[in-house]
Amino acid sequence: MWKGVLWVLYASTMFTSSSSCYQCYVEVGDSMRLCWGHILTEYNIRNVDSCFKKLQKIFDNEPKVIEAGRVGKGYDQKLKEILNAEIMPIVEEFDKNQNNDTVYDERLQTAADNFIAAASKLPRASGCFPPCGFQASGYVYNCITCQYDSCEFPLDCPVKELTVIENNRTRMRCDVPFPLPYEIEVVWRFAEEIKTQQMDQFEEVTSGTDRMYSIPSAGLQHQGTYQCEIYSDRRSLVRLYYYLRVIPQVVGGHIELQEIFDLSLLPGGRIIPKPAGMSLALLRLPSPPLLTACLTSLLMLLFISLGFLYWWSINKEMRDVELAEEEQDSRCTVREIYLLQ
Repeated sequence: MWKGVLWVLYASTMFTSSSSCYQCYVEVGDSMRLCWGHILTEYNIRNVDSCFKKLQKIFDNEPKVIEAGRVGKGYDQKLKEILNAEIMPIVEEFDKNQNNDTVYDERLQTAADNFIAAASKLPRASGCFPPCGFQASGYVYNCITCQYDSCEFPLDCPVKELTVIENNRTRMRCDVPFPLPYEIEVVWRFAEEIKTQQMDQFEEVTSGTDRMYSIPSAGLQHQGTYQCEIYSDRRSLVRLYYYLRVIPQVVGGHIELQEIFDLSLLPGGRIIPKPAGMSLALLRLPSPPLLTACLTSLLMLLFISLGFLYWWSINKEMRDVELAEEEQDSRCTVREIYLLQ
């Protein structure tokens, strides 16, 4: 009896130093039954310690076994079924029976290879999509810890900035790159004027299943931070943030006029591309005196051009008349000479 207790304590010590899919699903008592009759062929003695080390080598320290166990959420029970289907027949066959270590090597390695082949066919996790969100579909089973590893991303996503000219329509959509459960609840909240992620600054504006939030005609009162939170079974999955900047209509008109002004002055109608990240609010028309001087110069250039065209046309008509008269005089002179002859 005491010998059996010592074996269990020894096995527990061995199996707590590290872990594997084997230890996640095979009871220590079954491992003791498996290793009871392990014989070292070289010395022809029974040695349980050597059997446990063999299990560690084949299952605990084998990367292929650990990788095969990295299945998607909900398939850990299937891993247990696959492993027990390979190990338990050996346990029943070897219990209270002595077998050489070479037999153990062959049978356990075959069991590990079969486990790797079957477990590798189970669905894998869809992966973790940064930078935020509670992604249950990204959970991966870890045979070293005997539990699922989460994506460990924060619930709150970074704030995205949007700009709209007053009285124009704008839309915000609560989309995420990872799969969502079939039944979800979407709650939209608004913090007026400020840019924030503090929950106590928001007031709920709508809730339901619609992930689209639309403002038909944006006004200055719509400027602020919008938060979209997605729930499933009353559990928050992700919170998205949009900071909406509303540009007054007058400023928006100035911006459009600025673009036309730039287009008229640059050669070939080319506009210099704006540096990345430049805010529309930074664009300004030239000062009124400079704008007046430019327009005056353009008008003077136009009048001078028209005056030159008028002067040139008058001179051309006068030259045409003089040439016609000279040609007529030449004809008369030739006729007179002909008559005298």
